[in-house]
Amino acid sequence: MRFARDRVIVHRNVRHGRIGWARLARVVSDDERGLLLWIARAAPTAVEVTEDGHDMRSMPFTEWLRRSHRLRLGAWSGPPVLKFLPTGANHSVWFFRDARDRFANWYVNLEEHGVRWDDGAVAGVDVVDQDLDVVIRPDRTWHWKDEDEFAERLAVPEHYWVPDPAAVRAEGERVIKLAEAGEFPFDGTWCDFVPDPNWVTPAALPPGWDRPPVR
Repeated sequence: MRFARDRVIVHRNVRHGRIGWARLARVVSDDERGLLLWIARAAPTAVEVTEDGHDMRSMPFTEWLRRSHRLRLGAWSGPPVLKFLPTGANHSVWFFRDARDRFANWYVNLEEHGVRWDDGAVAGVDVVDQDLDVVIRPDRTWHWKDEDEFAERLAVPEHYWVPDPAAVRAEGERVIKLAEAGEFPFDGTWCDFVPDPNWVTPAALPPGWDRPPVR
């Protein structure tokens, strides 16, 4: 399954069959290399929170597990970001931008590779975010991110969605080597990306965005 350029889809993170977050994205390209998505400033989103409105990162994981949850609609609060999901790879590469919309850094999001779905009027791609990440600066120096969260959640394996932490870290180390060598996609590709000025970001997630996950 491939998505047509310009199509608006839903990029979702799934945890044990529940939607953890969803973001409206536009397809920039979809080919043998992978799926390239654009998340515009203030794009419609949804995020899983507790009944009183707190997200998972705001409390210990064991407390989160005891709470009941709901999905809260909102808007992407970060800068515009380009997301590349390489075909079959257990990571994605995000191209973050600064306040002036210039390339700032790469962000390697370690995740189970995306599974696509298409219901006709609404389509998307579901991933399982594995929490551990790598930040790669323009000079290709790097550091791990969210190691504490990763370790905290691994301590509760019966409730965590990462069955093989060694494989997650190994995937990160593999991508780090690509970055250090300046290999694609860390070779300057897409760093000067400019979104189509005719793209209009919808005001809300489309009906059906919360359909059951395919993961």
